[in-house]
Amino acid sequence: MTASHNDSLVVLFGATAGAYGAKLGSDERELILLVWQVVDLHSKKVGTLHKSLVKADSLELSDQCQEVSGLTPEGLSKAEPLDRVLQQFSQLVSSDLKLLGRSSYTICTDGQLLVRQVLHPEASKKNFLLSDCFYSFYDLRKEFHTCYPNSAPVKDQTIKSMAEYIGLETDETEEDFGVWQVKTMVAIIFSMLSETCNCRFTDSETVKYKYETGPCSKSEAVDSETVIRARGLPWQSSDQDIARFFKGLNIAKGGVALCLNAQGRRNGEALVRFVNPEQRDLALERHKHHMGSRYIEVYKATGEEFLKIAGGTSNEVAQFLSKENQVIIRMRGLPFTATLEDVLGFLGTECPVTGGKEGLLFVKYPDGRPTGDAFVLFSCEEYAQNALKKHKEILGKRYIELFRSTAAEVQQVLNRYLSTPLIPTLPTPIIPVIPPPYTIAAGSIRDCVRLRGLPYTAGIDDILEFMGDATADIKPHGVHMVLNQQGRPSGDAFIQMKSSDRAFLVAQKCHKKMMKDRYVEVFQCSGEEMNFVLMGGTLNRSGLSPPPCKLPCLSPPAYAAFQTAAAVIPAEAALYQPQALLSTTRTPQASAAAPPTVTYYPAQAAQLYMNYTAYYPSPPVSPTTVGYIAAPPAAVAAAASATHTPMLPQPGALVRMQGLPYNTGMKEILSFFQGYQLHTDSILVLYNFSGQPSGEALVTFPSLDLAKKAVAEKNGRLLGSRYIELYLV
Repeated sequence: MTASHNDSLVVLFGATAGAYGAKLGSDERELILLVWQVVDLHSKKVGTLHKSLVKADSLELSDQCQEVSGLTPEGLSKAEPLDRVLQQFSQLVSSDLKLLGRSSYTICTDGQLLVRQVLHPEASKKNFLLSDCFYSFYDLRKEFHTCYPNSAPVKDQTIKSMAEYIGLETDETEEDFGVWQVKTMVAIIFSMLSETCNCRFTDSETVKYKYETGPCSKSEAVDSETVIRARGLPWQSSDQDIARFFKGLNIAKGGVALCLNAQGRRNGEALVRFVNPEQRDLALERHKHHMGSRYIEVYKATGEEFLKIAGGTSNEVAQFLSKENQVIIRMRGLPFTATLEDVLGFLGTECPVTGGKEGLLFVKYPDGRPTGDAFVLFSCEEYAQNALKKHKEILGKRYIELFRSTAAEVQQVLNRYLSTPLIPTLPTPIIPVIPPPYTIAAGSIRDCVRLRGLPYTAGIDDILEFMGDATADIKPHGVHMVLNQQGRPSGDAFIQMKSSDRAFLVAQKCHKKMMKDRYVEVFQCSGEEMNFVLMGGTLNRSGLSPPPCKLPCLSPPAYAAFQTAAAVIPAEAALYQPQALLSTTRTPQASAAAPPTVTYYPAQAAQLYMNYTAYYPSPPVSPTTVGYIAAPPAAVAAAASATHTPMLPQPGALVRMQGLPYNTGMKEILSFFQGYQLHTDSILVLYNFSGQPSGEALVTFPSLDLAKKAVAEKNGRLLGSRYIELYLV
């Protein structure tokens, strides 16, 4: 009989102050009890049975714990803390082994939970290292099922069910809690070692000492049953921080992928790939466990989602990441003229880069222009820490930001810049409607005011109340709530007044006046300045900075080939598509009597006007009109039949969601449609004129069949506490 070259087993049982049995460790409660006994596998002798109470930081015990264990806070208050108890454990085990004439041992536990979900996470949180014996152990349930294949499945096994299966007669009430469990486990082991069974303890479970970094190829097969999505991460979290959160579970090599938002910054989410489905299922039990003071949500994800974030095809990136076990640092804000020598000089001799110039990777646009980002490899933690101390130091005339990074983030950033257009856009509208009858005025007359610093909960009614008697001087459809890229209120609004004098009086009267709990700044401006800001430009004391989409470097000549007639957006999309961005192209042949034109707005043409930093205003509204713009279906059909303009074919199919909770965002919708190959660009959350969520959203699916499948499977399902209705559009 062998046990991975060890002579003995240490049968170990433990309990926490919270859940017991299959939920052990799922509630983050601390360990309060350890019971163990040494078993000689050759002579079948046993050492002394030891029972040790553990003093937790919180002595509050759950009702289940007190009922099952019989322990009390008063009894635990006199115990030793966990690190001291584990020191005693090592000393007593060594002493028992010496008496039995043995030298090596492996821990044996009832299942995986005590080691993976309790001991390792708690030791990590309390910042002490477990001894090597806790990185390799036997799962008695798995060994029992190997020895008795006809017994219950491993996940359904308990100490009592295993004892009953082999006919052991034991009375749980005769022994103290923990003592009965260890004695029964020892009896089960002896039964498995009998000549009739002759079972061998050969396949021990292992816990990885540390997370291994590495690249991931898009061609790699990733099992969807091994991937989770973690949400609510602190923005500065690294892959090592996430690995520490999942301490005790085995993450696949290069299996942590930090997710980035549209601006290339971390969005508080990560996809984590584990070595097998069993580890993934244990990770799901850590839902709402804490990282520092923040609780982390853990959900199922797919292999496709992981590859989209972490997978790469670039040979340059693969070569850069080929050096394993390197610490990766991301540099942001580099001067566009910065060279390899400049960066190496900035880092200095105290933090040498692995391989010199080969350890630097500049991020560039498809046309070769630098983005201002770079990734750097360091061979050890000390060099990386020295580099991080240079955070916000100056290179040239710019301060440089430095952050910890991951192989997956390198892939993601490179994929984003190399595979997407220079001017990303919102999803292409699909539903044609008649153009709204109003336009946003332009010109140099300063007949507008800008409100800045609005509460994010402020709506049209709040603005009208804030302006008081001056509401009578607002032009029809003259209120413009500005939304950010996610469709949320940005804190800005523009108002068109009937004259420049009225705008001046409003600015004087309302500037720094309170709205709810915030004071609001009010500035007089022109229609031209308003349009520039709505398109992503900047209006400040230094003057007017044009939006990025107006800069020559973001307007490639190739885009001039795309022309549109009347740019039209769907009624639903009108709540986040800026009218100012959808101007009509002037043509000399245009006739004043031409019939209304209904067209689609092709993505290529949309790129001419939109940019990744643009604000997206809601449609201008009248003080007396608060609601949706909805073109009657008959009007739309009539307009469509009246036009001779061909409609451009659109990829995919659109599904409308109704009944959403008002706090629903893209994350919740992605989770609702998990497994349907969606991403954030596929989702448009709809808002009303007050800038508040309408409870509806539009979702673009890759194909009509997939959209029909989603409607069939998800219609009427719960999202939060509400039933969601789905319709094909």
